[in-house]
Amino acid sequence: MRKKVTLIPGDGIGPEITEATLRLLEAAGAEIEWEERNAAPMVGLRDDDFRPDDIVKSVIQTRVGLKGPLTTPVGVGHRSINVALRKQLDLYSNFRPVRKLPGIRTPFENIDLVVVRESTEDLYAGLEHTVVPGVVESLKIITERASTRIARFSFEYARKAGRKKITAVHKANIMKLSDGLFLDSIRKVAVEYPEIEYAEIIVDNCCMQLVMRPQQFDLLLLENLYGDIISDLCAGLVGGLGLVPGANLGENCAIFEAVHGSAPDIAGKGLANPTAMMLSAVLMLRHLESGPVADRMEEAIHGVYREGRHLTRDVGGSARTEEFTSAVIGALR
Repeated sequence: MRKKVTLIPGDGIGPEITEATLRLLEAAGAEIEWEERNAAPMVGLRDDDFRPDDIVKSVIQTRVGLKGPLTTPVGVGHRSINVALRKQLDLYSNFRPVRKLPGIRTPFENIDLVVVRESTEDLYAGLEHTVVPGVVESLKIITERASTRIARFSFEYARKAGRKKITAVHKANIMKLSDGLFLDSIRKVAVEYPEIEYAEIIVDNCCMQLVMRPQQFDLLLLENLYGDIISDLCAGLVGGLGLVPGANLGENCAIFEAVHGSAPDIAGKGLANPTAMMLSAVLMLRHLESGPVADRMEEAIHGVYREGRHLTRDVGGSARTEEFTSAVIGALR
């Protein structure tokens, strides 16, 4: 039975990496009926109060979405559509598995960790206003409900996936009330999972430890803003954002996405690396209980990286998007 999925190609390089991923999904035998929705018009022409209502309605119906990058203007313009989607659909868990791909040279070997980020509140929610000219206030909202929910998600995932340790990342030495509530909520959940080791680390120390001994971490559990920053740092450990998939998960819906930006400087030039989008589609297929197709795709991607002959320039190769995609399709077994 074909499964209906909302497709959001995005902008910048989004349509290119989306097309590459669709080709791979079809070649691998994924049985999906796409319902395409666009966040048009292009960035720079959207209104400041742009709301992705059409996308939200579609995802509510299909329950699953696959999304390319959407540009967010810096300092001006509309609020982040990515944030709006997470809030309107209550996609409270941002889930990023970070694994080193074969053949990629990095300072560290055998990186295999998971970043789980609460994604509906905290400073990243963008609740801010001008108090008086020259004075702006941003609101950091932390609730027991959201903190407990993301903690339970993390421990349940760790139990099912065989993860042995969860480390909560915080700044409770300074933000004693907000980050303190985050930690208190997690501790109450942690006692229900005695087989999983629980630890806590201050966010600045976590950054240092990640670039010194990242193998000490298994699953990192973070608030929204810390999670946004740390997840990018972790991606850098394995070769960059172009290699790391992502998922936004809620009780009723899920959106799988390439976590990198829209790279307008190379849009339309055929240079984009679709790996993150392809691996996000792998996560989506597993969510849809299409494990065999997901395995075929992942093995083909790994095979191309292991061989190293058809890699894009961001990972040291010279292949164009088309060449890389054809190589992955050719590696399907």
